[in-house]
Amino acid sequence: MKLNKEMLKYALVGGTILGGGGGGSSELGSASGSIALDYGDLNLMDISEIDDDVLIVTASSVGAPAAADKFLKPRDYVRTVEILEENMGLKVGGIITNENGGAATINGWIQSAILNIPLIDAPCNGRAHPTGTMGGMGLNNIPGFISYQAYAGGNPELKNRVEGFISGDIFKASAVVRQGAVHAGGLVAVARNVVKAKYIKENGAINGVSHAIETGKKFYEGLATSPAEAIKSVVDFLNGEVVVEGLVSEFELVTKGGFDVGKVIVDGVEMTFWNEYMTLENKDKRLYTFPDLIMSFDEESGKPITTADIKKGMNIVIIATKKNNIKLGAGMHDLNLLKEIEPIVNKEIVKYV
Repeated sequence: MKLNKEMLKYALVGGTILGGGGGGSSELGSASGSIALDYGDLNLMDISEIDDDVLIVTASSVGAPAAADKFLKPRDYVRTVEILEENMGLKVGGIITNENGGAATINGWIQSAILNIPLIDAPCNGRAHPTGTMGGMGLNNIPGFISYQAYAGGNPELKNRVEGFISGDIFKASAVVRQGAVHAGGLVAVARNVVKAKYIKENGAINGVSHAIETGKKFYEGLATSPAEAIKSVVDFLNGEVVVEGLVSEFELVTKGGFDVGKVIVDGVEMTFWNEYMTLENKDKRLYTFPDLIMSFDEESGKPITTADIKKGMNIVIIATKKNNIKLGAGMHDLNLLKEIEPIVNKEIVKYV
């Protein structure tokens, strides 16, 4: 599939919606995607076209989207692949994104364009998730697996510029990268977990990027009529529902440990989030639980809004759909990873999954 500016437009909004409250800034995604498309021809390849033994790397960003000093440039994404190849002594044969999101769906586009690496439509996950291991496609369950990760980012004018390479247990390596993001001012680009295409075919969210593009197309088809119709069009496409619409009466957000954590209340309906929305409850009755998709939209414009951009007093619309209506990678079926959410948002998760 040849990518163009129209598909970028669809991917940005569709990715933001499938981000489920996280997945990064669509402004960053727009900047990266535009540079990639201006650089040269860019094609999104189906993974069935890739030989099983081809080495594929995951492109990601790690950090807290609401961090005040976050600073990430498209060049940082390219640099991470260079660092990984320099330290591992290999050339990668393909690149995938770790997840969907306003920035995340576009992960890999600029690296593919500049470094001439095939861009493959098989994300680690078809929605956004808070931890690197949740996007690890089950690699955390392979005995002895060594994770190789490269990261770069930060504002040099604030002396926050960092880049590095780490290898080790996937949990430990991911934690080191997360701390790198903290020291970089909140956000770093990452290239990680070089694996064979065969593994991704069995454990990735196949066609997750094209799903984001299709979601975005439905949004804009509805928007041609009205903002409300844009939201309805997305809800129908994802087989979901509008749960509540109204004023944000309560909003809490704390940035800690490289994550945004908090809650949103609209007309008595409470959503907790850990970058992404984790739970949705109405009068203490649990209706949706991560990895179900919960997402917020601005009522006036119809545009999707991430948790990092919500403010008390906004009028928003909350939609949700069950996990079987979106494309998920193997990490979303790992109860040990989902249990990590519970102490962060102080809610039971595994019981409802």
